[in-house]
Amino acid sequence: MLKFVDLVLQSAIQYYGVVELLANIYNYFKLQNFFLKKERFTFVFQLYIMIQRIQTLYLFTAAIFSGVLIFVFNLWVEKSGKVVSAIDLLNESSFLLKTILFAYIISALISLITIFLFKDRQLQFVLGRVNMLINFYLLGVLIYVLLTMSGETSVSEKGIGMFIPIIVIAVLALANKAIKKDEDLVKSVDRLR
Repeated sequence: MLKFVDLVLQSAIQYYGVVELLANIYNYFKLQNFFLKKERFTFVFQLYIMIQRIQTLYLFTAAIFSGVLIFVFNLWVEKSGKVVSAIDLLNESSFLLKTILFAYIISALISLITIFLFKDRQLQFVLGRVNMLINFYLLGVLIYVLLTMSGETSVSEKGIGMFIPIIVIAVLALANKAIKKDEDLVKSVDRLR
């Protein structure tokens, strides 16, 4: 396979009459065995396999929602007009409010870690379920905070941060569905052998 790539690149350089500089660059990489080092080829191939799977996109979206958007948007606005963001929760006296930020960050980290476990689909599936449980916890805590907030009946403005766990749960469910589909496909191929 690598010799084929080498032959194709050589013939392309000769056929199209590309500038001598490109030929020199190719020869430099060839002398350095850049194209023939198995580790680089294997890494690039595995990276390609990881990126082409739809669950990678879903998990990355969940990580972005949980880890980045909570710092961009407000969680809610209190009756006094105070805007509550994720960073403001660290200064709260209630332990329950402090756990909201940490749960969001843990959810984002689990999503990112799960992306790179593409060889172990069962572990990926389990981590997706654990991440969904964390987001259900977040959803429950955020609903509890809204219902027990003083003057809630007159508070009509809620930030998008309150809806992030719902979006993340939906995206993680789609990722787990795709992971299960891959696992079933692998099992069916193994049965045929």
